[in-house]
Amino acid sequence: MEQASNLQQRSIDKTSSGWLNGLIGVIIFSGSLPATRIAVLEFAPVFLTVARASIAGVVALCVLLLLKQKRPARSQLLPLFIVAMGVVVGFPLLTALALRYVTSAHSIVFVGLLPLATAAFAVLRGGERPRPVFWVFSTLGSTVVVGFAVSQGLTASPVGDLLMLLAILVCGLGYAEGAKLSKTLGGWQVICWALVLSLPVMLILTGFTAPPSLSHISLPAWLSLGYVSLFSMLIGFVFWYRGLVQGGTAAVGQLQLLQPFFGLALAATLLHEQVSPGMLAVTVAVILCVAGARRFSR
Repeated sequence: MEQASNLQQRSIDKTSSGWLNGLIGVIIFSGSLPATRIAVLEFAPVFLTVARASIAGVVALCVLLLLKQKRPARSQLLPLFIVAMGVVVGFPLLTALALRYVTSAHSIVFVGLLPLATAAFAVLRGGERPRPVFWVFSTLGSTVVVGFAVSQGLTASPVGDLLMLLAILVCGLGYAEGAKLSKTLGGWQVICWALVLSLPVMLILTGFTAPPSLSHISLPAWLSLGYVSLFSMLIGFVFWYRGLVQGGTAAVGQLQLLQPFFGLALAATLLHEQVSPGMLAVTVAVILCVAGARRFSR
């Protein structure tokens, strides 16, 4: 009886740690779009993408070597490649390109779809069978976001909206694949090996896309590059994947719903961007739809 009680207490402690780690990860991710918005004003989107991946990859390689981590099995290379294409290359590049057409406050509304995209790919990859109500909420959430984009005038920034939608899709795939792989490879090891896997190509592309001179780059742009390289690309994932392993993907994944709120607050505070009541209303509506979808996901 006492042994069962101890096991239950350890399970509760582990779950609590998972929620805490997941929350830290989400807070870190919330600064990604505002920081990218600042950096992309002075760095080309492609260079910003490959440079941040290179910086994070070098740090990840040093950590793996220092802690003497064993190499991934051959069967884990394809999932790692998917993670790399989703969260190391795809999402950073697509959002950097999108932020040349839309504000970070506008783009953050689309981030409200990220939990839904993650859940959808978890269904496809994990073989789960959600209730029909799940898809009702999923469709409703997507309709709200598309409706918001139309109300803003697609002729103004159709490219930016499309790029953000594509970014959410590839990121959702990367999250779901990483969460699945973390159960066997380890939480923080997943993002580290994904970064290392893409490092040779990223370093070469960084050299080819580097501007002729960096003397004109301002301090805020350099700080933003440092943030998206170390925090958004590496440190945030250390907490995020650890949280998914400790607390469970379905439960801790709910914390992504807080990311739009944190992001909108940062965009208004740091960038002095206007956050309209419509943006807040759409964000709340998307969060409610995703919450409903997750409730009926099993």
